[in-house]
Amino acid sequence: MTTQMIILNGGSSSGKSGIVRCLQAVLPDPWLAFGVDSFVDAMPARMQASDEGIEIAADGVVSVGADFRALEAAWMEGVVAMARAGARVVIDEVLLGGAASQKRWQKALGDLAVLRVGVRCESSVAAGREVARGDRVQGMASLQADVVHEGVIYDLEVDTTHTESLECARTIATHLS
Repeated sequence: MTTQMIILNGGSSSGKSGIVRCLQAVLPDPWLAFGVDSFVDAMPARMQASDEGIEIAADGVVSVGADFRALEAAWMEGVVAMARAGARVVIDEVLLGGAASQKRWQKALGDLAVLRVGVRCESSVAAGREVARGDRVQGMASLQADVVHEGVIYDLEVDTTHTESLECARTIATHLS
């Protein structure tokens, strides 16, 4: 069965977005890229700082509410529908709930052929990238570095601590072929 989706999971500032861009460059077929950030950006502004939507505390703790979960489920189903319709899709994800979050994806995916990739990065390196980016609440990277991987099952793992995005993308591409 041909892989229709790649789901990259890692904490904030772990290097997922860079890997996604490199994957789109090195894979021979076109792959659409979506991520949790684009999903959050698509939500109404009032949900981007509310109990029912998503809140990011001053220390980087992220919490989500019931409206967020409902929209997330619909978004997942929609992304999977694109893959079932023939589009190849790569997802940049942050599974804040570890295994429980992966189960939500699995429910939407059903029997779709998916490559699950863990993107690891040492907490201190991710925290340094977070500061350099300037668009994240400081503390998110450290808090998420390990928790997003708890109980999550992968087909492949890459580590961006000392490995560039392009090399990680090539590793993933090789695993696909």
